[in-house]
Order: sequence, then C-alpha cells, then structure tokens
Amino acid sequence: MSITKTGNEQRKKQTNMRWLIVVFLFTVTAINYGDRATLGIAGKAMAGDLGFDAAAMGWVMSSFGIAYVIGQLPGGWLLDKFGSKRVYFYSILFWSIFTLLQGTVHFFIGAWAIIMLFTFRFLMGLAESPSFPGNSRITAAWFPAKERATAVAIFNSAQYFATVIFAPIMGWLTHEYGWQSVFFFMGGLGVIVSIATIFVIKNPKDHPWANKAEVDYIAEGGALVDMDQKKSTSNKNDGPKLRYLGQLLANRMLLGVYLGQYCINCLTFFFITWFPIYLATQRGMNIKEVGFAAAIPAICGFIGGLSGGVFSDYLMRKTGSLSIARKTPIVLGMLFSMIMIFCNYVDSIALVILFMSLAFFGKGFGALGWAVMADTAPKEMSGLAGGLFNMFGNASSIVSPIIIGYIVSWTGRFEWALVFVAAHALIAAFSYLILVGPIKRMELKKTDK
Repeated sequence: MSITKTGNEQRKKQTNMRWLIVVFLFTVTAINYGDRATLGIAGKAMAGDLGFDAAAMGWVMSSFGIAYVIGQLPGGWLLDKFGSKRVYFYSILFWSIFTLLQGTVHFFIGAWAIIMLFTFRFLMGLAESPSFPGNSRITAAWFPAKERATAVAIFNSAQYFATVIFAPIMGWLTHEYGWQSVFFFMGGLGVIVSIATIFVIKNPKDHPWANKAEVDYIAEGGALVDMDQKKSTSNKNDGPKLRYLGQLLANRMLLGVYLGQYCINCLTFFFITWFPIYLATQRGMNIKEVGFAAAIPAICGFIGGLSGGVFSDYLMRKTGSLSIARKTPIVLGMLFSMIMIFCNYVDSIALVILFMSLAFFGKGFGALGWAVMADTAPKEMSGLAGGLFNMFGNASSIVSPIIIGYIVSWTGRFEWALVFVAAHALIAAFSYLILVGPIKRMELKKTDK
C-alpha cells in the first residue's frame, strides 16, 4: 500500500518540461514562417526603392524554396551526427543573420542589390532546412506516443498563427520606419531566440528542469530519451550513414508517408501563393479585402491543426493503435478539404470564403505528417529521415505553384486549379489508406561489417 502511495506521489510531482519544449518549438516555428513572409510584406516597398521588377522578385522568392529543398538531407544528416541542440542553435542563429542581412541590400548598387538579396535569401533557406526535422526529432525525444500528435500539432500550427502575430507588426514597421526595419526586427528576434536554445533544448535525461519522474514517464511511453546521449559514448563509426538512405527509399510505409506529405503541402502552398490572387482576380476583391479574407482560412487552419492533434492522441489513448490514431484524422481531414471544389459552383464571396475556410480546417486537421514521422523514423537516423520527408514535402513548394500558374494561364480561370489541388487531397488520403500500411517505427537492417 505504501509503495503504491509513494509511486502516486512521485507521479504527482512529475515536471512538465516537455510542454515548455513544445511552446519553444511553436515560438521558433512562428519566427521561421515570419522570416519567410518578410518579402510578402516589405517586397513592394523594397522593389520600388531598388527598382526590381516582378520577374526579379519572383526569382528572389523562389531562391528560398530551392535552397530549402536542397538542404533537407544535409540538414537531417547534421542532426543525426551532432545532435538536436547544437544543430538547432546554429540553424536559428544563421537563418536569423541572413534574414537581418537582407535589410542591408540597399547599400549595393544596381544588379548587385538583387544578386545579394537572392544570395541572402538562398542562404536563409539552407540554414532553415534542419528546422522541421529538428522539431520532429526533439518531439520524438520528449513526448510519449499518446501525446506526440498534440505536441506536433502545436508547433505545426505556428505556420498559420505566424501571419496573425507578425504581419501587423511588419506592416507597421514598413510604414513607420521603412522596409529595412522588417528584416532587422525579424533577424534580431531570431538571434535572441537562438541564445535561448542553449538553455531550453537539451536531451531529456540531461535537462536540469526535467525530473526523473517525467523522464521515466515519457520513456515508458515510447519517447527516445537517449537519442542524443549516445553521441558522447559511441565510436566515430556509429554516426548516421548515408548508405541507409536506400532503405528509407525502399520502405513502402515511408514512401506512402512522403507521397502524402507532398500532396498535403500542395494545399498549403496553394493557400500561401495563389489563394489571394484567386480572390483578387477571379472574385474581384481589392487588396485590403483580400488581406482580411485570406486571414479567415488561416485561422481555421490553426484551429483544425490543434483539433487534429488532440483527436489523434485521444484515439491513441482509446485504441492503443498508432495506425488508427494517425490515419483517421489525416484521411478525414484530406477528404473534408476537397470541399473547396464547391467554390466552382457559387458566385457569393461569403460562400467562397466559407468553403475555403472549411477546406483549410480540414487540411489543418489532417496535417499530422510530422507526428507520423516522429512515430516511424529509425532512431539511428531520425534527422536524416525527417530531412528526406521534408524534402519530398517541400518539393511541392516548387512544383505546384508553377503548375497552377500554367493551368490559370491556359484556361484564364481557377476552376481546374481547384480541381488540381483537391485531387492532391484525395491522393493523400489514398496514400495513407492503401500505401502506408501499419504505422510503426522502422528498424534499419545493419550493413556494417
């Protein structure tokens, strides 16, 4: 009797450092997306001052996505080789420095200004490449399976919330102090947060703010609490090996997850890139109206993202099945997001916003790819696996906006573009239902002699 009481008392005294960790990941991710959005806010004033045309600005905007995709595998490899804390710190520090430097391009003359802006934006994309694999890796180390989807949903929802937090601030800064101040503000904020990383991001077993009761609790629930601890004791030949990359690419479960993430991100980048243009051109809204209207689906996506994570963990506690807990919200969310096709059959702006908001809620509800990656990535190379996953997913940021552009150019309207995006939601649902199979952590086949 006394032993049980002691155990209960220990559990009551359990710390909750893991939730502070996920709040920190939310903050970092919001800054991450805020930095990506700087050109969207400051770009018009910058182009006017420096004489950039639309084509030049388009190349600058694309530079980030190209570098971000290129950097995924190297970024994941670095995470596995050197651990989450060190790589996460340098990632935030350097992407913040390159963000800040974008505010200095007016010191360059003529074509050099566009060259330097392209370069700083490209380097920012490279530096950001370990960020989401790092988030996934840290989540896998700190959260038991039954809480993991909620944790991922929290930090992933920052991509929607960043617009609400930073867009008004950046707009005010541009108006009051000039476009340069936007980059100085966001870059400086990131540098400060990178310093905080030194104190906040640590291995669970080594963290002074997490007691043994919490570490035991998350370890019993499947958290990889010693993911980085082995780095100090293992020999040099035990680091992540690129020869295992073939096993990741040959694994049916992971290939299905990669395809699903590519399709889910098609919806994301439609809302980021083409949705405001759709409202302005086909629906005849002015820029001020577009700004307010586009925020409504973003808020719905934020709510959907949190709801999907909570619902997934509820299913995990009730069923004990990762497959049911993760696949159910993903499939339901993707199918629900196809409601955007109804926009092709209505003339009312209110109904268009309603259908798009419901679609983005569904997209957020089903956006649990990073939770699945934290559940399935081999513990020996979770960073590399996350980088490969993010590379496939963000390839959509390059491909889908271009294809949608051609569709709109050829047809002069967005009807078939919406069908194209909705078809990706259907393919994502199919991928998780048919291709992925049972969701479980992949075990690597050792090939070393």
